[in-house]
Amino acid sequence: MQQNNKNILLATILSAVVLLCWTWLYEKPRIEKQEAQRKILASQKSGAAAVREVAKNPENNSFKTQPQEAVLALKNRDEILHDSKNYRLGIKSESLHGSISLKGARFDDLTLAKYFETQDKKNEVVLFAPAQSKNRYFADFGWLSSNRGLELPNPETIWKSNSSILTPENPVTLSWNNKQGIEFRIKITLDANYMFNITQSVKNNSKAEISVASYGRINRVMNEQRQANYILHEGMIGAFGGILQEVNYKNLRKDKHSGYTDNAGGNGWLGITDKYWLSSIVPDKNINYTANFNYEFVNQNNLFSSEFIGQEFKIAPGEEFKFNHNLFAGAKKVRLLDQYAKDYNIALFDRAIDFGWFYFLTKPFFFIIEFLNKFLGNFGLAILAMTVLIKLVLFPMANKSYMAIAKVKKLQPKIETLRERFKGDKIAMNREMMELYKKEKVNPAAGCLPILVQIPVFFALYKVLFVTLDMRHATFYGWIHDLSAPDPTSIFNLFGLLPFSVSSAFTIGIWPILMGATMVLQQKLSPTTSDPTQAKILKWMPYVLTFVLAAFPAGLVIYWTWSNSLSILQQWVITKKMNQEKNKRLT
Repeated sequence: MQQNNKNILLATILSAVVLLCWTWLYEKPRIEKQEAQRKILASQKSGAAAVREVAKNPENNSFKTQPQEAVLALKNRDEILHDSKNYRLGIKSESLHGSISLKGARFDDLTLAKYFETQDKKNEVVLFAPAQSKNRYFADFGWLSSNRGLELPNPETIWKSNSSILTPENPVTLSWNNKQGIEFRIKITLDANYMFNITQSVKNNSKAEISVASYGRINRVMNEQRQANYILHEGMIGAFGGILQEVNYKNLRKDKHSGYTDNAGGNGWLGITDKYWLSSIVPDKNINYTANFNYEFVNQNNLFSSEFIGQEFKIAPGEEFKFNHNLFAGAKKVRLLDQYAKDYNIALFDRAIDFGWFYFLTKPFFFIIEFLNKFLGNFGLAILAMTVLIKLVLFPMANKSYMAIAKVKKLQPKIETLRERFKGDKIAMNREMMELYKKEKVNPAAGCLPILVQIPVFFALYKVLFVTLDMRHATFYGWIHDLSAPDPTSIFNLFGLLPFSVSSAFTIGIWPILMGATMVLQQKLSPTTSDPTQAKILKWMPYVLTFVLAAFPAGLVIYWTWSNSLSILQQWVITKKMNQEKNKRLT
């Protein structure tokens, strides 16, 4: 027994020694190596699906890429641009200002020349910003290869440019040669608006065959907590195989990754969209590629990327191979996106503007409002005119609805009598009410169907007003200087008469109050519900909605106020007409 205990103790000690040696000499270096690879891949966000496969299974590596910055240092954007001014290629057009970093050939400095952060037009809207800035947002293109010994350009590569500035009239070519005699070039052209053409070329001046694939990505830091918006999509977007794909920031943070594929001739695209602005890549239509939307948390920053990696091609000695991509970076103007979709054969490119489920209504509505705006010279007036047009088109349906509502309202005294009479017997009460409706030739459901038909129409119009870029910084009359911003007045300082400002959380302006008043009046013209609890809830609903919608853009509040006013007028006319007909019958 004692000998057995000694043997067990000795075996335990030897096992522990073996385990320690194995951990220290093999497992620890392996884990450290994997962790180092993970950190490099996390920081570089290369955008290549194959690179992610390397992280999962290094032994089956078919591609290699170079690491980018290992640390995301948050600095002032202007400071970064000043420090790197010797490595920058200027961008100048009527629509875009900025520069391309010759270090890494990165589109990381771009402002929209025709759009400004505020109405004073002092600061242009910033779209792209350098990787080291707190608003990191850039696009770049590169190469991958299954040839382990092939030297490729990387984010530290300094490219040579044949010009100091890129304009629509002056395309530029960036070049870099590796030590193996391989020549890499990037030709960049820019149109008058927001579309770059990027032609990547590789000339094999070596004596051996090489293999290369192309990749492109858009990378962004988004530390602002943007909640999922059920009215508007913001985040990752793309079209693959003729199907639109949208993943918002919240869902991507949860899922970490979303992958897609597209084949040659698929006419796909991918990018990141905001309410008014879009950055997107249109990969070469002659290649198959995989696309990915990815999220990583690196150095206390939320990194999102939209990226593609194409198929690999072999290049014989002395031959040259080219990839032809496009990069859109700018404002989401409907007609401009339509034109690009046609000229470049880009599938569903206009869907970058979130016109929603009722696309077949919302887009035509936009064109009508656009025409009215040109005719009337004011976007606010165009909204009012469009509402009138829709009311006229739906007038017959609305008439039937309001007539049914008016008839039910006139029966309210008799209905209340029945409720009191059959208070404890709901079955009997419902039976008597049906008899009353039958006798008076009233169909209580007649008012519902026309309203249901109108809902998609008015929601589509609401959607157009919410997503359209034309409403941004558009002025109206009086105190409304920006239809895309909330009414700036507040009842709590008597609409500016008292000398203090009010927090935006408590701002209830004149237009929201007018809207609430129309809702109260409209409610009074409608029949009351038989359920006392529902009646109380409905009674308070206009006041709650007034407070909630006060934070909405003024253009939307004006639209709802005007729409309610027209509905009240129509309902009042119908009620008056019915009373006149009743008086004629009595006389």
